[in-house]
Amino acid sequence: MIVQRAALNSILQNNVADIRFVRRDPKPGFPPTRRMICTKSYELLSSTNGRLSLNYIPPKGPPQLNEVAENLIVVWDILMQSFRNISMNDVNLIEQWPADEEFWTYFNESIYPMSKEQKFTFMNS
Repeated sequence: MIVQRAALNSILQNNVADIRFVRRDPKPGFPPTRRMICTKSYELLSSTNGRLSLNYIPPKGPPQLNEVAENLIVVWDILMQSFRNISMNDVNLIEQWPADEEFWTYFNESIYPMSKEQKFTFMNS
């Protein structure tokens, strides 16, 4: 399902989402799209599991860019375990989970066991 900036921003406040988007800066040798599991849920990220399992580190200040003017959303990338910018020109919402025990069940069964190669393949699928 194609999703707009305001809708995705709202979804990510209390959920974790699996999305696919067109790369803002194409990378030679990589597909034009990138897949990401991400969230903006402060409750999830600042929890003990968020800090330990997702290696979440709170930002030291406000974003250094204008998200609206650049048509971006800054999110926590679960697989890369860092903040990332999503270009909102063409974003497809694949799946979403509430940022609660339902996500942690999915994480423990599907994400945690992934090897680096599997994560790389997922992100470029």
